[in-house]
Amino acid sequence: MTFLPAHPSDRLATGVLLFSASLWGLSWMPLKGFIAQGLSGPLVALITYGSVGLLAVALLWRDRAAWRAQWGLVLALTLVGGWANTSFVNALMLGDVVRVMFLFYLSPVWSVLGGWLFLKERIPPTRWLAVVAAIVGLWMVLGGPGLGDSTALAFTWVDALSLSAGFAFAANNVIARAAHRVPLRTKTFCVFIGCGLLSALATGLGGSGLPAILSAMGPLVWLALLAYGFGWMLLATVTWQYGVSHLESSRAGLILLAELLISVGTAIAFGGESLTPLGWAGGALIATAAGVEALGGGAVPKPPPLEPQTPPHDTT
Repeated sequence: MTFLPAHPSDRLATGVLLFSASLWGLSWMPLKGFIAQGLSGPLVALITYGSVGLLAVALLWRDRAAWRAQWGLVLALTLVGGWANTSFVNALMLGDVVRVMFLFYLSPVWSVLGGWLFLKERIPPTRWLAVVAAIVGLWMVLGGPGLGDSTALAFTWVDALSLSAGFAFAANNVIARAAHRVPLRTKTFCVFIGCGLLSALATGLGGSGLPAILSAMGPLVWLALLAYGFGWMLLATVTWQYGVSHLESSRAGLILLAELLISVGTAIAFGGESLTPLGWAGGALIATAAGVEALGGGAVPKPPPLEPQTPPHDTT
């Protein structure tokens, strides 16, 4: 980011990270607009992430000497990070934003478990309590005591997408920490490439309906999609990288909780969404668990590109 100083003040780094969190928190708005135009989630992800991913291939090839020794981890980052973003985009487009965000923010649970199982990290009791709180919060968001009743909001495949997105995001964080020899830029753009590849499979490029959909898309729709990919998503990812790279991980994690607050608040204020009192209580537990995990040194939660408490929003 040549337009920002290499050694910023804490105030500037905080401002940049809040800007990134705001972009991620508001990303549901253009996505809902795209589905209103009759576009599917995989197609949107293919055009927005895939177009950036095509250009990123050249950057990855140029960095190949640096990541060749850990090429297996680069492949894992591409697939896992790609799934995190693809499933997140589809969940936001098809589901209730509030519910999707709370389920996605269970990623601290998976970060703790992944770090414990695969990286042999020592987990303090407070972080285990956060895991328990997040699981209880999930139960409450999904219906609590009424879960399973015919009157309760049933668990849907969109819920499964939301949970899998959070799981994949946390897994991406764990893989990125293990891939210590892989350049940060490579970790970041792997996500765009993976999202484009998985979205291409999901759209079924050989299907008979896709050419008709693409030909029916007007120039303004194409322009909006490309602007969302190269403008909104790329800017959100790069500013995420910059912010978390120049702040303490615990501080960055707490700042990035603004994404959850912004997305939930705007979805209720402008999207006509709501949540039951029990759901609010569960969401509060999940948000608290995410805050405890951030303070405890875990991976930073989010939508949407990723890196842990240190580097990218979409690559770990």
